[in-house]
Amino acid sequence: VRSVRSAALALLGIVAAAGSATAQEAFTWSASAYTYLVPDDADYVLPILTGDRGALHLEGRYNYEALDAASAWVGYNLSTGSEVTLDFTAMVGGVFGSTTGIAPGYEATLGWKQLELYSEGEYLFDVEDPAGNFFYNWSQLSYAPAEWVFFGIVTQRTRVYDTGRDLNRGPFLGFADKSVNLTTFVINPDDAAATVIIAFEVGF
Repeated sequence: VRSVRSAALALLGIVAAAGSATAQEAFTWSASAYTYLVPDDADYVLPILTGDRGALHLEGRYNYEALDAASAWVGYNLSTGSEVTLDFTAMVGGVFGSTTGIAPGYEATLGWKQLELYSEGEYLFDVEDPAGNFFYNWSQLSYAPAEWVFFGIVTQRTRVYDTGRDLNRGPFLGFADKSVNLTTFVINPDDAAATVIIAFEVGF
């Protein structure tokens, strides 16, 4: 109860701070769907919806922490730099459904010329079973030789499906057209059967 109350107060504080600075700005939205093709396990889709209004960040996820679990997030955006840029979002989320918990998290993008390092992470505090506590992470390093194409490497920590590894990794290749991205990830390509993730993202 105390952890839930503290998280609720943190959520209110973030919303109040971000909302007071962005009252006159419009939201920008993005929607993405990651289709996981998992060998010897259930395939699934991980949809994510984000909304940003100045410093205020809102986000919803499904099948991220566990299958049939949803999470709702609120965060505060920070940006700095010119030649080397850093965008950082501190977040707090609530997880419900097949898993119930509170999760502090972050999203960060470090960019320099055609190179970009992106990382997102959260530590889930499972309020029903402490054995369910876990640090989830997705990090990728990409290079864009042209505006319409990019490629790189990705790492992932997850409990949604089991590969027998604590850290999954592999290459990816993506294509961009204005506000639409299509990316294919091959996770653990040295396994007998690799997991393939097809990601579609659109901004509006």
